[in-house]
Amino acid sequence: MNTITLKLPRLSTEDFIEICQENEDLQLEKTAQGELSIMSPTYSWTGKINFILIAQLGAWIEQTNLGIGFDSSSGFILPDGSIKSPNVSWISNENWDKLTETEQKNQFSPITPDFIIELRSSTDSLKKLQSKMQDYLSNGIKLGWLIDTVNQRLEIYRQNQEVEILEGPSDISGEDILPGFVLDLRKIWA
Repeated sequence: MNTITLKLPRLSTEDFIEICQENEDLQLEKTAQGELSIMSPTYSWTGKINFILIAQLGAWIEQTNLGIGFDSSSGFILPDGSIKSPNVSWISNENWDKLTETEQKNQFSPITPDFIIELRSSTDSLKKLQSKMQDYLSNGIKLGWLIDTVNQRLEIYRQNQEVEILEGPSDISGEDILPGFVLDLRKIWA
């Protein structure tokens, strides 16, 4: 996915929201430094993989009712002031219920997801995605997976631990963050 980054000094959250409202057809993110990232729509293949990821996580959410899932069009205001939209994300009911119904749940929610997945497609920069994963860690995610479809590799990001890299795993466990969830990666690598 091609991304254009514009440096806009002092871009506030309110300014970002206004830009988003005026440009509803664009996929936008804001960095903590005030840069505005404009992302193109994903290629069909990437959309297919995103759907597989969401379907599997969604089935687990329906079965366990332990939290709320989100797709790539959902933006979150992180503690550093950035506004990010991971490919797939999940927030525990406990954390989601801390937000106010009208002001925080119906806008870009000021919360860091407990779990995120970023998907690397053929046009994505691995270094940029790895940096984004580090940003998520700095902002408090508990577990993150960077699925590198180019190299058939999975990078696991956890608080206060080194990044773990798995080469072409057939599945991956959600550990104690997503108890009982196992992502089947065979269709992702196919």
